[in-house]
Amino acid sequence: MSDVSESSRVAAQELRQFIERFERLEAEKKDIADQQKEVMAEAKGRGYDTRVMRKIVALRKRDANDLAEEEAVLDMYKEALGM
Repeated sequence: MSDVSESSRVAAQELRQFIERFERLEAEKKDIADQQKEVMAEAKGRGYDTRVMRKIVALRKRDANDLAEEEAVLDMYKEALGM
């Protein structure tokens, strides 16, 4: 077998491995998303407001200083509007 066809075969094999790994990760991501939906459906069934729960999850991901600064500006704007 020539060096060119051998390197093409190796490159194709490596490419296939990358694609298959990516496809497995896509499947895992879908499984996780399905599990997250199940958790929220269960919480909703128990009477929790899932919209608020999602906001809390988003807030917990944020940096505490950025969040405090945003809340301070929000309070200032609300006060200016008489809210």
